Amino acid sequence: MGTGVAAVAGTLLVAGVDRTLFGGLGVLFGLGYLVLCFQLAVRVRYPDLPAAPIAGPIAFALALALLQPATTSGLTGRVVSLASGLAVRAGWLFAGTGLAAVIVAARFVAQRRIRRTK
Repeated sequence: MGTGVAAVAGTLLVAGVDRTLFGGLGVLFGLGYLVLCFQLAVRVRYPDLPAAPIAGPIAFALALALLQPATTSGLTGRVVSLASGLAVRAGWLFAGTGLAAVIVAARFVAQRRIRRTK
């Protein structure tokens, strides 16, 4: 399964569970996103390393757009709701993305050192 598909599926699953159990997207969604970003960065194949820190935030925004309760109707209301949802959850978003980026960078450097010694 591709990195993007795994990111979207995992994030939507965690967001759906959080919304079902607690009526919104809160701490469970944030923690699930962190775990997902860690798993993506650790398990992705070497040629796909750049996809890990990119797929997570896209999946995060998609989950917010689809599962966050909208307070107003219409396209403008959905866009404002998405923007405010991203702003409120920016800590989770940056933490997960940063975690994935650090792990991917470490894996890239380690792999280059292994290839240099051969």
